[in-house]
Order: sequence, then structure tokens, then C-alpha cells
Amino acid sequence: MCHAPGLHLWGSGNVSASDTTQDQQIYPMNWTSADPATGSHELTRRQFLARAGALPAAFSVLAPSLVRGSQANSRVAVGLIGCGGRGTWIAQLFQKHGGYAVVAVADYFQDKTDAAGQKLGVPESKRFTGLLGYRKLLEAGVDAVVIQSPPYFHPEQASAAVQAGKHVYLAKPVAVDVPGCQLIADCGRQATERKLAFLVDFQTRAMPQYQEVVRRVHAGEIGPIRTAEAAYQCSLYFAQMDAEFRKSDRGPQARLRAWAVDRVLSGDVITEQNIHALDVATWFLDAAPVKAIGTGGRARPYAGDCWDHFAVIYTFPNDVILTFNSKQFGAAYDDIMCQVYGMNGTADTHYGGKVWVRSREDAYTADTGPIYQEGAVRNIATFYQSIQRGDFTNPTVAPSVRSNLTTILGRMACYSRSEVTWEQMLKANERWEFPTAGLQA
Repeated sequence: MCHAPGLHLWGSGNVSASDTTQDQQIYPMNWTSADPATGSHELTRRQFLARAGALPAAFSVLAPSLVRGSQANSRVAVGLIGCGGRGTWIAQLFQKHGGYAVVAVADYFQDKTDAAGQKLGVPESKRFTGLLGYRKLLEAGVDAVVIQSPPYFHPEQASAAVQAGKHVYLAKPVAVDVPGCQLIADCGRQATERKLAFLVDFQTRAMPQYQEVVRRVHAGEIGPIRTAEAAYQCSLYFAQMDAEFRKSDRGPQARLRAWAVDRVLSGDVITEQNIHALDVATWFLDAAPVKAIGTGGRARPYAGDCWDHFAVIYTFPNDVILTFNSKQFGAAYDDIMCQVYGMNGTADTHYGGKVWVRSREDAYTADTGPIYQEGAVRNIATFYQSIQRGDFTNPTVAPSVRSNLTTILGRMACYSRSEVTWEQMLKANERWEFPTAGLQA
């Protein structure tokens, strides 16, 4: 089952030459500090996972009256960054919650900003445009930001928000490349240190049905996991963006509008969409892969440069194999699934469908229902509770970074059609670039 149709934002882009000044703007935080033991700036798999999951040994729990935006009977002032279909839709869910007030919006495009502003009741004085419009939004009296922009911009915008002392509600994927993932990991740690909430919006992790299946697997109900498989099967998606992009000059601004069919701005299909399935897989396995080998390509003609099918074999610790495949073609069966096979049983999950565990001793079955909306609603409520209660442990960041890097490892293996290890991926540290010359700042 795919994303709800028509719920996306901004534009798209392709690989271009690097721009050092832009790099400094996009990745202002120092994630490449040398290892004190070796002096090396390279992170091993073990070091990176330790950094991504690390939290301060202790954190202060503040009285609700002391937390910004959470004084008695007050609402959290929210700014929306990214005013496309999904951004506007999720901002309306924030409004329906009752504990938030959407007070500012930002998007590169004026028409997107105005359309969202009108739907959300945001005055023109609090509508900001351009690549750096989000910076003005951060100064517009917001307590928190909801980032729904193209994934390429997530690290830059999330980092700026944390530095400005704002709570962050971030769409997946968190980044399109390794440096971006590392920056988000740092943002999560800094948010905890600064007593800020930072939540990554994966719907599956918010659902009690998924949580129960994973709990049973981790409790050993199916025995040691021996193998797993995951898939993301989807019909044609973002067809309207593709059609509009065909008619354009295919320059940077056109790419921003068609961002989801652009490899650099979206991270390609395996990162932007397939991460839903791979996040559940890494959740089940509670580990990052050691290596991957894969293939894929683009079988149907369209204007963007994303692939429409991937096939990856991941090797996890203890030689557990995860097979993954995805496709994006015409009318066909849609499913986002993950299955794990243990010595004593199996577990099976389907996004928006059934989830179940079957073992020699017990069984569990549940229907996940309208997970696309319900998962978001649950995450919005959790975000609010974290702010109100002063709970800044931010547990969604580390697993989201891990699953994001898992997609990048698979992507590298497919592009190269060769085996790539986790260590090689981190060492390569490939940074993707989007040309901004001529675009409105």
C-alpha cells in the first residue's frame, strides 16, 4: 500500500557539481570530529551505531509549566516547513489535535505557501518563501517546526531548528546521504541536551499492532530469527509530478516542483518510499546490516531519474539474511510488508493490512486499519506529550537513522551491482548535491 495519493510537496533534483559554500550552509554542525583514540575522521560501523544510539546518561525532567509552549492551557506554536499536499494535510492534523496552533508556514514556492496559509489560517505576514524562508519562520514566534520538505533539505532545516531551540517533528526519510544521516543523529543528541523534543514520523512504529508483533519477536516467541524478507510493491506514483516535469525546462526550479521523481532531492525510491519496509525489518532484527548486494533499474520511461525497481540481499549479524525487493509499475497488487522466520515460528506485517505472529505455543493477529493517518495522529500526540512532560529522550531518532542508512547501503549496492559493506558506505561518505544557483534565497 502506497502513500495516500496527492499528499506531497515542493520539487525535485538531480546530481550536480558541489558547492562548498552551500555545503557549509547545509551541514553546519561538526559531525566529523576525529576519533580521540585514533585521530581518524572515519567512523566504523560500531562507532557510528554507538553514536546514533547514544543518549546522555541523565536528563532533566522539567515541570510542564517550564517547558516552552506548554504552560497550563497554552498551545504549542508550530511552524510548517514544506507546504505541499502532505505538509498541509499533516498540519491540519496538528490543528485537529487541539494542543497546537499553526502560526507560520514556509515553502520555496509562493503559490504553495499561500495555498497552505489560506487553508491553515496563517496570515500573509507569517508566510515565507525561498530556499531560506525557513530561517525567517524560525524567528516568527514558533515553539516547534514540522518539517515536510524534500528529504534533501531535512538535515539543514532540522539542524537550524535545533540550534534555534525549537522542537522538531521530522518526516521520513531523515536524509538522502550519509553526511545528512550523521547530522540528524547529532541533531537528536543535541536536542536531548537542549531539552527539546525531536520525533521522526514513521507511522508503523506508532501503531500498537506493530509494537505487539515486534515485542513478541524480541521476547523470543518465534525463536532465533534465521531469515527475513521485506517488500514495497506499489503502483505508479507521483505520475502528476512526472507529467509536469516533462513540460518544464528541467532546471533547478522545475526539479524542486517534481522533487519526488528526482534522485538527489528524494534519495531515490529505495530511500524515499521503500524505507517504510526496511525500517520495519531493522526494527524486527534490532540491528544494522553488515553488507548488501543488489541490482535494479528503470524499466518504464519517465522524466525523472529515479529507479522503479530494486532487489537487495542484506546480510545482518549472525549471518541472518534479509531479501528485499520493490517495484513501482502500473495497476498491480500494492503492499508494504515484512516477514521474519524463526526456529519456532514466523511474524508477518502488512502496512494497512494484517499483522500476525504464529509460533508453536501462541498466536496473535490484528488489523492495522488506516495506518497512514492513524500513525501520524499517534505521533502528533506523542510529540505533544513529550513537550508537555519534558521527556526529551527522543527514542525515534537512532532507529530512523539506522533504517535510513540501510536504504543507502542497499542503494549503493544496486547502483554498483556489487557487494558493499556498512564500513565501506560510511568510509565513502558520499555527499549528494543540488544546484541552487539562480534560485530565490
